[in-house]
Amino acid sequence: MEKTETRKLAEEYLRLGGTRQVMIDDNKTFVRQWQHEPAEAERFWQTHIENLDAERLKDVEFFLPSMNSDMNSDKGK
Repeated sequence: MEKTETRKLAEEYLRLGGTRQVMIDDNKTFVRQWQHEPAEAERFWQTHIENLDAERLKDVEFFLPSMNSDMNSDKGK
């Protein structure tokens, strides 16, 4: 299966050490960043991702690590 352009952008951002995470609630995405990230990852986000149109930006955000799964990781233990 071929990777989409937005997935490639998200993966490159994360490979550079990007720390942003996404929270998905009622089909809306919210991106949070609590940790400092490497300057290279920050530049990549600003140059290649931040200025995407809303639909493509949402697609990139979908491929970021999810805070939703972190919040649910302790359930069932």
